[in-house]
Amino acid sequence: MFELAESDPSLSDSEAKRLIPQLRTRLLRAQYKFLERKERALLILIGGIDGAGKGDTINLLNDWMDARHIHTMAFTRPTEQDRVYPRQYRFWRALPAKGDIGIVFGSGYAPLMEEALKKRPNPDLFEDMILAARRYEADLVANGVQVIKLWFHLSKKAQQARMQELLQNPSTAWKVAPEDRDVPKRFKHLRQAAQRIIESTDSAHAPWIIIPAADENVRMVRTGQAVLEALQRRTVRVPPLHDPAVLPTLKRQRNPLTELDYSAQLSKDDYQTALLHWQNRLARLVRSKGFVQKHALMIVFEGSDAAGKGGAIRRITQAIDARQYDIMPVAAPKPFELDRPYLWRFWRRVPRLGQISIFDRSWYGRVLVERVEKLIPRSVWHRAYAEINGFEHQLAHSGVIVVKFWLAITPAEQLKRFKERESHPYKQYKLTPEDWRNRRKWKAYETAAADMLVHTDTSHAGWHLISANDKRHARIEVLKQLVKRIEQAIDDDD
Repeated sequence: MFELAESDPSLSDSEAKRLIPQLRTRLLRAQYKFLERKERALLILIGGIDGAGKGDTINLLNDWMDARHIHTMAFTRPTEQDRVYPRQYRFWRALPAKGDIGIVFGSGYAPLMEEALKKRPNPDLFEDMILAARRYEADLVANGVQVIKLWFHLSKKAQQARMQELLQNPSTAWKVAPEDRDVPKRFKHLRQAAQRIIESTDSAHAPWIIIPAADENVRMVRTGQAVLEALQRRTVRVPPLHDPAVLPTLKRQRNPLTELDYSAQLSKDDYQTALLHWQNRLARLVRSKGFVQKHALMIVFEGSDAAGKGGAIRRITQAIDARQYDIMPVAAPKPFELDRPYLWRFWRRVPRLGQISIFDRSWYGRVLVERVEKLIPRSVWHRAYAEINGFEHQLAHSGVIVVKFWLAITPAEQLKRFKERESHPYKQYKLTPEDWRNRRKWKAYETAAADMLVHTDTSHAGWHLISANDKRHARIEVLKQLVKRIEQAIDDDD
């Protein structure tokens, strides 16, 4: 794998002067065409042996092309501020928009390399990290982000020579980090770890490209050629897990909504007693050290129009300090959100430790309204089940408690509430022509909801189906299930 790079090929200055002006011109033209088409973003992950000239090359790319449409990101070790969010949070937030180029210095593979370099690496953890990296890149490619990964490599001898050259010049000595000096001692081990990682994460849709880095001219030309090829590629191969031709057929399974008892009710007196009880328990929980120091909370509300989501949300927020929560009403994505992967706008709203995000509608719009209204192809909403499950698994793995509610009402009860809204001036704003149009598609939405409930009900983020024909009953059930889920998460920490 590294034979060519470790042979330290060179390119004469005269040949470089002939090639580089043409390459720069072609790169700039390709960048503007890429920006004009705006079909996808380009994400370039940079990795390699320390001291291989990665930083100089990134500066070069910014110099050769229009830097206004290049976003360079350096993900160093997580800071204290980073650690209050899930590990993937900062990567998702930094994704470039369609037409732009993102260059990730460090490539995000540093944790994998650290694990691989341990004397006794944890094989299960390493495999999980490999699978997570592959899944992340596949999800990006399937959602409009082209990925290429450049590994800068050179021989042990060339690496030592480069370090000495940099150290001898006061203006470049700062480029040599303490860990760079240790590379020769660990070169063989680093090489083996790199090969293992590259072989495990190389794919047709997110390929690794080895860049010989000993000679500056070779490094510049090969990097420019790799980026040019990526920019000029008209199509990107669909990852196998996202290919409609190999996706499993969704089987029609049971409809959990038909198993609910829609006659469940709660008297006004019992409601007031229960409301005070569960709100008090919730208030204590979200202020407890067990929650604030180790968890964040994401509450998802889905359900039929007029099912009482807003009323249930208000009964939750009445028990919480307003500084501790945000409510996100989710509507159609804005243009800048459409320019990025579907889950990007929800990653941006992930709360930090001790905070709460409440979603009135959510990422499940992809498999509900977008499916029913045929806003996206079947292959897109079909693969979304796995993407959503992966998203929620990453959240749960990072200490975020994900609690999902489906508030269910019957068609007759919905019609009754629509009529009530029509007759009350202060409720009329809640009723729109879209509500009536959605009602005419009740069966289609019910089928989509049943599929969603079955395929995204997981151990780490299960669905709570709430019979909501009686609003008092629904609100207490929501509070009760929310409290129990938070208590369970805190108990599991012990």
